[in-house]
Amino acid sequence: MLCQLGGRWLRPLPALQLGVRVPPLAPTSTGGIKHSALPAWAVASVSAVGSGGPGSWYEALATSAPVQGAEEVLLGVHTATGLPWWACIGLTTVALRGAVTLPLAAYQHYILAKVENLQPEIKNIARHLNQEIAIRANQLKWSKRAARLTYLKNMRRLVSELYVRDNCHPFKATVLVWIQFPMWIFMSIALRNFSTGATHSEGFSVQEQLANDGILWFRDLTALDSTWILPISVGVINLLIVEIFALQKTGMSRFQTYITYFVRAVSVLMIPVAATVPSSIVLYWLCSSFMGLSQNLLLRSPRFRRLCRIPLTKSDSDTPYKDLFAAFYAKFISRT
Repeated sequence: MLCQLGGRWLRPLPALQLGVRVPPLAPTSTGGIKHSALPAWAVASVSAVGSGGPGSWYEALATSAPVQGAEEVLLGVHTATGLPWWACIGLTTVALRGAVTLPLAAYQHYILAKVENLQPEIKNIARHLNQEIAIRANQLKWSKRAARLTYLKNMRRLVSELYVRDNCHPFKATVLVWIQFPMWIFMSIALRNFSTGATHSEGFSVQEQLANDGILWFRDLTALDSTWILPISVGVINLLIVEIFALQKTGMSRFQTYITYFVRAVSVLMIPVAATVPSSIVLYWLCSSFMGLSQNLLLRSPRFRRLCRIPLTKSDSDTPYKDLFAAFYAKFISRT
């Protein structure tokens, strides 16, 4: 952590640069030097540790070009708007989710809708192919294993041809994950760098600004949220997103059920994790999760789906929100 003394920027002690664990300091203000009430691991310097050091991979990531780009975005928004950092973090999150992930999410639903509309044709092909393979197996005296392998090989080829014909290969629906998750990582690390004093801009410490630019009960964005309100809120919103997805699906496969339980567990695990990082990061996670929930609900709107030219499917409803509330009531309220 850099600090200013006598008009000069002083670097951390060698022990801190080497990652030596030291007791966390309580927030004090002595001689203009402010220490953040964070655990020792959270205030470790992001200076290079050496290629063979245990934290070298994280240090390389923390100083990488994508993280520096995320820092520039945050600093640019802060400079352009003049807003306090809590509002700046929220505004940046809304802008990124609206400009990047919302179009990708609409494209994901577009691809999945086309794949869903192909299912009747795929089932018809499967039925005819199964009949043909049975006849051929009987004629050529194939074993059951040979017949099944021939069926699967031809079925994969025919389904692949359908996806190419309609330009809707399911892998395209994963593009949202490949963009959203790295962006979430880079923004989180950028805010970690700000909160631990690892980044300065034109001679001023972003950490000192974050320490005074909070709101409500989290006035110091470099400190942990001792009330656990932010961490619990992140977990609850993530669980709501998972439950909305689960209620939307009927007749989930065993794999989808396992994935749903896994994501539920991750959402709960995020609560204690969020309680150990600076409030600036948790605020970003909260804003991002809230935008994800809003995005999920928006993409259920028939009018918005038509606006995005998402094909109409058999599972679509004219009253999605009413159906969602009824399913939620039946699953969680009427049973109590």
